[in-house]
Amino acid sequence: MEVLLVEDSLSDARLTIEALREGQVKHRLTAVRDGVEAMEFLRREGKFSRAPRPDVILLDLSLPRKDGREVLVEIKADSELSGIPVVVLTASAAHEELVRQELRESDSYITKPVDWEKFIAVVRQLKRFWLSDVILPTID
Repeated sequence: MEVLLVEDSLSDARLTIEALREGQVKHRLTAVRDGVEAMEFLRREGKFSRAPRPDVILLDLSLPRKDGREVLVEIKADSELSGIPVVVLTASAAHEELVRQELRESDSYITKPVDWEKFIAVVRQLKRFWLSDVILPTID
């Protein structure tokens, strides 16, 4: 599974990476630190011209240069990107209701610092999806 982590905090990024390992999901992770880089990566622009298409995006909302909300709106408005599941990383439990109401476009959300149990549950759900629900094309 290709994972794009959009996170400006190195400590939160480390926790997220550890949670992915603990969830035992085979993945390749690419991390970018702001919303502008995230969109360049997704659109394969500049230094990201050979970037892989992510299977899931883990998106922080509080980002420099371009806010995570703007990134989410751009992703969901782009026909080539809108099918990629986006898991929003919220700043606190208090933000959960706000996120639930405001970010209907997101596929899921997780409270930061990462709520281990909830995150592992989301990772396992993604793992089940990729192992059982996705039908990959055969090679002729």
